[in-house]
Amino acid sequence: MEPKIVIIDSIQTVYREDYSSAPGSVSQVRESTAYLMKLAKQKKITIFLIGHVTKEGAIAGPRVLEHIVDTVLYFESGKDYRYRILRAVKNRFGPTSEIGIFGMEEDGIKEILDSSKLFLGDPSLDRDGSGTAVVPTIEGSRSFLVEIQALVTSSTLAIPRRVTQGMDYNRLCLLLAVLEKRGGMRFYNQDVYLNVAGGMRVDEPACDLAIVLAIASSFKDKPFLKRAVAVGEVDLAGEIRPVEFMEKRLREANKLGFSQCLIPYFGSKEIKIPSQMKLIKVRSVKEALERGTKEL
Repeated sequence: MEPKIVIIDSIQTVYREDYSSAPGSVSQVRESTAYLMKLAKQKKITIFLIGHVTKEGAIAGPRVLEHIVDTVLYFESGKDYRYRILRAVKNRFGPTSEIGIFGMEEDGIKEILDSSKLFLGDPSLDRDGSGTAVVPTIEGSRSFLVEIQALVTSSTLAIPRRVTQGMDYNRLCLLLAVLEKRGGMRFYNQDVYLNVAGGMRVDEPACDLAIVLAIASSFKDKPFLKRAVAVGEVDLAGEIRPVEFMEKRLREANKLGFSQCLIPYFGSKEIKIPSQMKLIKVRSVKEALERGTKEL
């Protein structure tokens, strides 16, 4: 047939008859993948190997599969969410930071071009409730806005709960320690819940400032500034450190109607800001708390 593209679904069910081991075993997956790779190079065929994943999200079977192939793509989804994320975790011929966001429609799966609106909980932008902050994040070459939600409530437990969804648990503990030391807040008798709206996961340090403001807003029960976003890394000294791609973040926020942005004071002198965008430059967590939340 000499096809241009071949799709194998799935590699764990493919086997070679000259090996006595069962399909899905280490030897079968290794030898079958190596044979298909050799065939792809000789015949110039693009071959997609679809593999099963475990409950933890890792590729099932031997890890040698990831070392043999040129590219590893994760097609992530959640049972409660209508979108899918295509993420590259290995790529020998290009970047691994790019992602694609797709939505399940009646006539199939389609790309979502304006992904920022997907992760924002309130389209009106005028939030009167406490415990939320919006941050422009970067995934590869794309910038989109996500909403950080925090809930701080009195605890009756000997050890208060710390629950995160969509971000690293250890990062939350670190930022709570900074808030206690540099912001004068006490969480020893408070349960803290943190969530990234829409099921998105954020890992970049640029989200630190928004997380801190969301937690402080819920703790004091005072809402974050209207039509405002926050971006910046928080270090252990309580200072706000600069982040990359600031202009791209500001353009995305301005496009969706946000008119204010809390940014690090240092490294922001040469930023080209969009029209009608007001920058609130802060040096420390304490200053950010004073200027970022109403009457705080």
